[in-house]
Amino acid sequence: MFAFMKKVKKLYFASDFHLGVPSYETSLKREKRIIDWLDYIKDDAEEIFLMGDIFDFWFEYKHVIPKGYIRFLAKLAELTDHGIKLTFFKGNHDMWMFGYLEKEIGVRIISNELILERNGKRFYLHHGDGLGPGDKKYKLLKKIFRSKTCQWLFSWIHPNIGMAIAEKWSKHSRIANGQLEEFKDESKEWLVTFSKEMLTKKHFDYFVFGHRHLPLSIDLGDKSHYINLGEWMNYNSYGVFDGNTLELNYWDK
Repeated sequence: MFAFMKKVKKLYFASDFHLGVPSYETSLKREKRIIDWLDYIKDDAEEIFLMGDIFDFWFEYKHVIPKGYIRFLAKLAELTDHGIKLTFFKGNHDMWMFGYLEKEIGVRIISNELILERNGKRFYLHHGDGLGPGDKKYKLLKKIFRSKTCQWLFSWIHPNIGMAIAEKWSKHSRIANGQLEEFKDESKEWLVTFSKEMLTKKHFDYFVFGHRHLPLSIDLGDKSHYINLGEWMNYNSYGVFDGNTLELNYWDK
């Protein structure tokens, strides 16, 4: 007789696909690459966490959603239909999610942070926008954009005009302009500072963020680690937790 070992189920984390920019052609190429990655991980994935800015812009009107991404959305539906738990975080580019993805695809939507425990490890998960010191201008904008009043006002703009405004706005973003982020000093990393402050209140084994656009793994001491997932225009980076450790990997078909 042969003894078969049960395949270890893993948690996967990715962020900042920014589907939609800088052009239709490059976005479609990136979308197909992401689908290849999802096909690769689906056999041993227990849960997948997509941690914000998956779309460079997303707004759900009552009867209209942004055009495109049909291959990606179909793949997500396939994954949830096969029992893989899928969690979406709102990012600063796609915070206007109001139930469509939950209803049609079966994903869970997280507006801010998510704290979870797996195999005795505690995780703090957040897109990363608006945390830590600095960036006061964005923190104010985030309050405005997340307000019911702002969302209601935007919903009254015709979709053709609303999407055109969003497309013009996106062209000025750092990711659309191919800007590569640089690591300068740990003391200047706002999310590292935030993580260290959180550790003074409660222990977390892993702090996992997107937003920074730079793959980072930093030892915070006391058996705690800071992980930034990077982005998929330049790095194709993602995190994988095998039940013991969380590591950064890079997708190369």
